[in-house]
Amino acid sequence: MEAEQIVPGERSATAEQPDTPTGPLAGIVVVDAATLFAGPLAATILGDYGADVVKVEHPDRGDPSRTHGASKDGVGLWWKMLGRNKRTVTANIGRPEGAGLLKRLIARADVLIENFRPGTLERWGLSPQTLHEINPRLVIARVTGFGQFGPYARRPGFGTLAESMSGFAAVTGEPGGPPTLPPFGLADGISALTCVNAIMMALHHRDRPGGSGQVIDLAIIEPLITLLGPQPLVWDQLGQVQPRTGNRSVNNAPRNTYRTKDGRWVAVSTSANSVAERVMRLVGHPEVIDEPWFASGARRAEHADLLDAYVGTWISEHDLASVVEEFERAEAAVSPIYDIRDVFEDPQYQALGTITTVDDDDLGPLRMQNVLFRLSETPGSIRWTGRPRGADNEDVWGGLGVSAAELAVLRDKGVV
Repeated sequence: MEAEQIVPGERSATAEQPDTPTGPLAGIVVVDAATLFAGPLAATILGDYGADVVKVEHPDRGDPSRTHGASKDGVGLWWKMLGRNKRTVTANIGRPEGAGLLKRLIARADVLIENFRPGTLERWGLSPQTLHEINPRLVIARVTGFGQFGPYARRPGFGTLAESMSGFAAVTGEPGGPPTLPPFGLADGISALTCVNAIMMALHHRDRPGGSGQVIDLAIIEPLITLLGPQPLVWDQLGQVQPRTGNRSVNNAPRNTYRTKDGRWVAVSTSANSVAERVMRLVGHPEVIDEPWFASGARRAEHADLLDAYVGTWISEHDLASVVEEFERAEAAVSPIYDIRDVFEDPQYQALGTITTVDDDDLGPLRMQNVLFRLSETPGSIRWTGRPRGADNEDVWGGLGVSAAELAVLRDKGVV
């Protein structure tokens, strides 16, 4: 029986008229009071799967992601993705009137995501204790660089610091070269995914008999350490620190990038011994398979110079199409090194719908990343792109009982 095809959800609304959210999180209200990347991206993912996300921004400054990075015709492109599926309101929650608006919103919310420095919400009269008095079922996700306590808690924290302090940068780069930082928000992105998991666990606990809301303390410096695998254990038990090895691995070989005859680059991985054997047969050096050291990935890594020379020479004599074809025929693992142009054109990404087109009122059709994964019964969807600051003030604040006259006064006072 042929497996049912699962495809990403369809987009069904424009930025002018947000539709009613659907998906597995329909009915969950998320207040996104965070800025820049980790917290807001977590809210974006929740919104992609049906949560009603209300983005609360300062009336003058807004989320810095609106002006961060590339823009077209004065319109920030990062915000169009990060702000998708969010209703946008403004409130200076550092002022009593703005804090009052947030409290009204919290009374009906399921989740609050914030990334103010520890103590800031408390100073504004918005401590978790106060918010839980208003809404005991509220899940509060506090996303900061260093967590809510400890000697660094009040330091400004960014993903770059997490990439540095976690040990990631120390093992990234060429041997003898400087530590290398990623050219994108790696720590923020991983923290966002971690935050989504934490929120879903907290919601599950809340909705069990006797459950209640709780506070999530997520320090951006921590999730990357989990991804380092056994490095902490290796240091603890063996006293060894993983060195920088470039594209090579300390656990297997051949594992590197290699240049083809037509000037393209491919990556080869041989984590499984059987794959390593297939690669060496393919490149014409089956004799190394009988070497005593070949049966162990770590031992093969000690002979990486030899194995890289064999694989690199063979690949340099074939164009990209031939390399991929021969590796596939040999059932060995290879991948072209893509830039974003190649991602757009790749037939596998096209089949998955990884890049999708969404209509935007400012820029027309936009191509961007689709929702993260496909669900057969309750698919996610992109209903609209990032909206103007405060676009939903009347809808959201009015829906909470704030009259048009009251809203006008608050606007004149700079509260919204």
